[in-house]
Amino acid sequence: MRTLRIHFTAEDLSRTRLAVQSDPLWEIVCSLHRLQTRAGHAGYAGWHRQVRRDLQRAGLVALIRERLLPIAPLDRYFPDFLTPGPVTDLGEGIDRVLGTPARRIRTELGRMAAPINGGWLGDLAAGRLAALHGLGDALRAYFRVAVAPYRAQIGAAVSGERALRGARVLDTGAGQILDDLGPDVRWDPPVLSVHGYPEDREMHLDGRGIALTPSYFCWHAPIALADPELPPTLVYPARRQRPDPTAGPASPADPERRLGPLLGHTRLAVLRAAASGATTGELSRRAGISPATTSHHTTILREAGLITSQRHGNLVLHRLTAMGETLLGDIPPHPGAPLGSGGDTRDIR
Repeated sequence: MRTLRIHFTAEDLSRTRLAVQSDPLWEIVCSLHRLQTRAGHAGYAGWHRQVRRDLQRAGLVALIRERLLPIAPLDRYFPDFLTPGPVTDLGEGIDRVLGTPARRIRTELGRMAAPINGGWLGDLAAGRLAALHGLGDALRAYFRVAVAPYRAQIGAAVSGERALRGARVLDTGAGQILDDLGPDVRWDPPVLSVHGYPEDREMHLDGRGIALTPSYFCWHAPIALADPELPPTLVYPARRQRPDPTAGPASPADPERRLGPLLGHTRLAVLRAAASGATTGELSRRAGISPATTSHHTTILREAGLITSQRHGNLVLHRLTAMGETLLGDIPPHPGAPLGSGGDTRDIR
């Protein structure tokens, strides 16, 4: 079994950092990978079904096939310049992609398994402005249809990861931020091993640390940048939950004034503290109440369908459901089919 081994020093652990938000370009690439395979299909079947309809309705299927799938193939390699991160703003990220030096674009495209035989990829490899602008337009159009409508689910998964890993670091030390990054990942200090990687590879951080980026659309195994000279990055699957498709429209009224008399101000404080994902201890600290009182309120909120609670080892992570988000009025639910709702689909290829 091929394995990526990432070697850490004590300095690397101190410089390891976790992304604050999702990276839109990594979500684009990882979601394009989901479109090209049935692996992990069950977890994204609802998204597959909905996004195929939406891409066809928007007239983007040919554009995706001709421009994005060739440059982001589900293969052992795709160009690093597509994911220049860390970025949280799509416009900034695309500007950085299009600002890649022509020599680097040509070199990285030349490493791909499929040969470049003229056409649009040939124009891109030659650094022609029309091809670069076409790539930017394709990335924006795809993101608008296939990623942006699911920002609530993506945000909940990433914020939940931050809460869970932050609590682990506080409770058991910095090394625990590297624990449980995927089913085939093992943290055996000082080496993080990713089994089933496309190639055998030894990655020495040499004091640079590494940027951990949880991704909603990354499935099963983490992904690292191919060029060892680039800032070390590891994108890994964020834990996901099914959104509730039955939630109604959000009310614009202030949650404190609207919900305080209904839920009670303490319970409302717990609900709002769960908006970014939090463990029981974090909810307790944020709301200024005891852990026992927090557990009492989370039980009531969970039974009311406003939060979910998932156990990870000795920690319990609480997050809002779509109904809870709607009740707070912060994030309107997506009107289409929920992610991971089951069913079947075909590859977009």
